[in-house]
Amino acid sequence: MVEKTHTAGDVTSGFWPRLPSEIQSIARRVVNYFAPESDASATGECYEINVELPGVAQEDIDLSVHDNVLMVKGEKKYQREEKGKTYFFSERAYGAFQRSFRLPPDSQGDKIQANFKDDVLNIVIPKSSPQKEAAQKIEVRKG
Repeated sequence: MVEKTHTAGDVTSGFWPRLPSEIQSIARRVVNYFAPESDASATGECYEINVELPGVAQEDIDLSVHDNVLMVKGEKKYQREEKGKTYFFSERAYGAFQRSFRLPPDSQGDKIQANFKDDVLNIVIPKSSPQKEAAQKIEVRKG
C-alpha cells in the first residue's frame, strides 16, 4: 500500500481539510444574510417577536403585513473608511435581509406595534379578544 504525503508545495495540501468548515461558515453567513436571528413568544394578550439587527439603521427597516404574513425587510449598509488601514480579513456581513412570520388566526395585524432599541426590533402583535356569543333563544314548535 502506498501512503501519499503532502508537501508544502502541494496546492491541495491545505485545501481539502478546510473545505467543509469553509462551506459551513459560508452557509451560516448565507442563512444570517437572508434571515436574521429572532425569537417569538406569547402572553394572554399578545404575541411578541424580537429580531436581532446589529448594525442596521432604523430607517433601513421595512415592516409590513400582507395576507396574514408579517414581513421584516431591510438592509445593513456597507460603510468603511479606508484611511491608513490594511484589512487582512472581514467577517462582517452587509446587504439586504428578509424574514417572514405567518401570524396566528387570533392576531390583530392592523394593530401591530414595533420598537427598535439596542439593535433589536421588538414587534408586538395584539391578540383578538375572544368573541363571546350571546345566548340565542330557539323557538320550539309543536308537532
